Amino acid sequence: MARLTLALTAALAATASAFAPSTTLHKSTALNVRVPTGFEEVGGTAWDPLELGKLGKNIDTFPNMFPDAQFLQEAEIKHGRMSMLAWTGIWATHVGGMGLGMHIPGMPVESDWTKALGVFASQEPAMFAAILLFISIAEGESVGHSGDNFRGKGTKTPGNLGFDPWGFGAKLSDDRKERYRIVELKNGRAAMIAIASLFAFESIPGSVPLMDLFGAQ
Repeated sequence: MARLTLALTAALAATASAFAPSTTLHKSTALNVRVPTGFEEVGGTAWDPLELGKLGKNIDTFPNMFPDAQFLQEAEIKHGRMSMLAWTGIWATHVGGMGLGMHIPGMPVESDWTKALGVFASQEPAMFAAILLFISIAEGESVGHSGDNFRGKGTKTPGNLGFDPWGFGAKLSDDRKERYRIVELKNGRAAMIAIASLFAFESIPGSVPLMDLFGAQ
């Protein structure tokens, strides 16, 4: 109720700030144009002062110990997508507050979202196993046949599963494809922050000061 309302408000604020217009300009031929990078909020380039994203390239004492940038990009996109789905699921099924209170007929009923997965697994073991199988296939595809992206040998674009049965991607211009890529990336980042905040608020009292400020208990 109050918790979900405040968490949703915070997530929407984070999403709005993620789409704030960038004042960073990059030169392109004779004109100055905005080139989306996904890092407009930090000057247009990745903010990585400790160069953690380059450990796979910079440290050769223990070869293959740290992942390549290909793996990190794939992981960020993947976790962003999972967080967007998770947040949407919590919002859609939550009863009270800004939750929609939706329920699929025949599925288990559990008002506490932190316990819902356990209840579903115990009451619908076959369906839960099918979901795990689907996740395993998707996970294997993302790091398997397209090359070992952990070592920078992947041959596909990070996040591209090649799944577009209706050909929506082929109908888009390159500019719109790039825009949607940035939109997904930023929304995924906002969703990861939102989900982490929800878990922290539920498990560690006082860990999300904004919630306490508004009197959520």
